[in-house]
Amino acid sequence: MKKLALISVSDKSSIVEFASELTKHEYGILATGKTAKTLLDNGVECTEISDFTSYPEIFSGRVKTLNPKIFGGILMRRDLEEDIRQAAENNITPIDIVCVNLYPFPQVVNRDDISLEVKIENIDIGGPSLIRAAAKNYKYVSVLTNPTQYDYFLDELNKGEISLETRSKLAAEAFSHTSMYDTIIANFFEQEFLDEPTAVRLNYKTAFQLRYGENPHQKATLFGDFSEYFEVLHGKELSYNNIIDLTAAVELVSEFDKTACAIIKHTNPCGAAVANSVSEAYEKALSGDPVSAFGGIVAFNKEVDAGTALKLNDIFLEIICAPSYSQEALDELKKKKNRRLILIKKYPDEDQRVIKSVPGGLLVQDKDNSKISDNLMKVVTEREPTQSEIEDLKFAWVVCKHTKSNAIVFVKDCKALGVGAGQMSRVDSAKIAAIKAKQFGHQLEGAVAASDAFFPFADGLIEIAKYGITSVIQPGGSVRDEEVINAANENNISMIFTGIRNFKH
Repeated sequence: MKKLALISVSDKSSIVEFASELTKHEYGILATGKTAKTLLDNGVECTEISDFTSYPEIFSGRVKTLNPKIFGGILMRRDLEEDIRQAAENNITPIDIVCVNLYPFPQVVNRDDISLEVKIENIDIGGPSLIRAAAKNYKYVSVLTNPTQYDYFLDELNKGEISLETRSKLAAEAFSHTSMYDTIIANFFEQEFLDEPTAVRLNYKTAFQLRYGENPHQKATLFGDFSEYFEVLHGKELSYNNIIDLTAAVELVSEFDKTACAIIKHTNPCGAAVANSVSEAYEKALSGDPVSAFGGIVAFNKEVDAGTALKLNDIFLEIICAPSYSQEALDELKKKKNRRLILIKKYPDEDQRVIKSVPGGLLVQDKDNSKISDNLMKVVTEREPTQSEIEDLKFAWVVCKHTKSNAIVFVKDCKALGVGAGQMSRVDSAKIAAIKAKQFGHQLEGAVAASDAFFPFADGLIEIAKYGITSVIQPGGSVRDEEVINAANENNISMIFTGIRNFKH
């Protein structure tokens, strides 16, 4: 009896060559309509599924492989007498190889130029069923779901036969493939037709293994489509901490339309500035805290030029990232062998959800996409901020949003002078921000301050007033707001409420 292989593929890459090799091993080829046409047009003999089953493809191809002769041939157990008997009674022939990849729903689901009806027609039904049946019966059946599997499968077949180990591996990859496909469909339907999702489905392919996690004794892996957002142009591989800090840096600079630079250490900005040029933005950001910048991550939102590259080479930096580089800048920056140069291909999605694991489950929330605007800025003090203070306050608000809470940020001339991050007391955050500013000779008189949350007591505002700060931006909303406002008035400080809290835990 001739051995059978079933082929039904949407992605027809290398399928002619693959099928041709199978025929050399005396496999008869069963194929669905368009796949059969491709094979026949290229001289590969095959039998159309409808001829094999004596049942036509119907409903515009919605039904073609869902037939007992097909699924019986895949699912029958070759060593079970009862299965062999039933197969003979029902004229069912074993199918030993199933090569199927699916309608391209993942490629069309997010396209705005495709109607809902067309998206629905790109949901494969028979394909996942074939794959799952073959994977379930891996003891006897080989299932291939990706053209990348063809070569090593044929190499093994040329040596004699496909091992149980290989069939098991292919089955695991097959179930992973259909699981990912179903996840995309389920997420789409819930988004389209339900007010709230009923489950969180995470289904990301392994991108690459990391050397270790936050610490050397922790294993770590990167999953997903990281390469859609970033490209490593130069340097050694990224670490777990590199990726976390890189993301923090890029998310900060992406907030600005003006030329911006951010220097990140342990997810917090130790330097940030906007200016008229990339070089000036970097110089301003670096001057904020040049000591902490050592070993940091530097991000830009504009192209890095040769002059800036020369300055960047003056200190040790783990990563430099930007949306583009001049060729001269690249040549200069590549002189540092291990330092990573990252191309920002696109900025993180605004509709991205933030997920953290907790015992027994996950915490899921929307990304903090809050924006500051003039209509949200309510002056609550007797003194009005000047126009230059307003510009500094807007800048300080963004930097503070990207700083671990409790956070206080001092700013002047759109440059971070001092950052107090991650303290248990807002007063301590203010003290640390002042210490950092004074350490590098920054004058705080006439500077502004941002707080990521309201002041629960007036003591935080009073602490800030000690340093000559003239204007403050904060969410407001404390039961003691009046006390805080009075303290501001007493110290001739203007204060703006935004109504937006930006805790970052």
